Amino acid sequence: MSETPVVFTEADYAARMSRAAREAALAGLAGLLVTPGPDLVRLCGYRPAAITGRLTLLVLTADSDPRLLVPMAERPDAEAAPGAGALRTFVWQDGQDPYAAAAGLLRPHGHYGVCDSTWAVHLLGLQEALPLTTYRPLTVVLPMLRAVKDEHEVARLAAAGAAADAAYAEILSVRFAGRREADVAADLARLLREHGHSQVDFTLVGSGPNAADPHHEAGERTIEAGDMVVLDFGGLRDGYGSDTTRTVHVGEPTEEERQVHDIVRAAQQAAFEAVRPGVPCQEIDRVARTVIENAGYGERFVHRTGHGIGVTTREPPYLVEGEDQPLVPGMCFSIEPGIYLPDRFGVRIEDIVTCTEDAGRRLNTTPHELAIVS
Repeated sequence: MSETPVVFTEADYAARMSRAAREAALAGLAGLLVTPGPDLVRLCGYRPAAITGRLTLLVLTADSDPRLLVPMAERPDAEAAPGAGALRTFVWQDGQDPYAAAAGLLRPHGHYGVCDSTWAVHLLGLQEALPLTTYRPLTVVLPMLRAVKDEHEVARLAAAGAAADAAYAEILSVRFAGRREADVAADLARLLREHGHSQVDFTLVGSGPNAADPHHEAGERTIEAGDMVVLDFGGLRDGYGSDTTRTVHVGEPTEEERQVHDIVRAAQQAAFEAVRPGVPCQEIDRVARTVIENAGYGERFVHRTGHGIGVTTREPPYLVEGEDQPLVPGMCFSIEPGIYLPDRFGVRIEDIVTCTEDAGRRLNTTPHELAIVS
């Protein structure tokens, strides 16, 4: 799969930075400070060629144009970034104090949100240069900053989901019995890359009793005939994440195995049908959990129903009890209920879903039926 990714324009980056600055102001912040990492790439498209000790800092405030401070030697790369036209670039030179240069872009008494990838040495340097400023992590003050995606971001997530689906379709023809979990995981990683992923974040393969561990990583166990096998895999394609889970069976399943799989499938479907704007995240979790509880397996659903996805494969919002954040059009998240029977087997089914103006749309479209493999 080698389709050309949706191109992000300067206007896309300008809109993201403007929205982030507005949200910061509404949260009572003087602005946002963004250093190299996922937030910087998403907001202005700049990814330094190498992450070094030199300070790079995007400053977003509601009362000023976006400003990017970079080392002098890295200015050409910064100005070539796709969002560079929507901001002003400032430089500091070797031999100068980068934190003094940054201080000129900040309010001396400001309260700032700082992205989680900021190095401690940079934060301490800013505090020393401006001792009356204060800082809070973005995941605390603006946890939903990346949660709502624009249409072009959703298109990239859909393409990543389609690539993962293509990998799943091919893995069904691979032999499972007699091979190690690690061998099947390697096949999945290869297929993800063949279908356009630049980064593989995880290929979880849990067979037989290992499938009853929700976060079991592929190991040395040899897969056997009669095993239920949970396949959970994903990564980044063109900068946006994929994450899908399907459960397959080696040979014909028992009636109980089919029944448990059907319950999980019904829970996943019910949760998907509950998606619409304004519904609290926790309600999606409750819907899935109720189906499983009513079937008598409530204590065997041991994790949250879902998590957000974007420029990383896990981020807010989280579909879990206690999260009353309402769904908003453009939010993208997993729905992945499961049932885990210790020392026996487990089942999980996962799709990435985006909230639309009136419902939900799946970004994974492979069948939910229990696939039989050899």
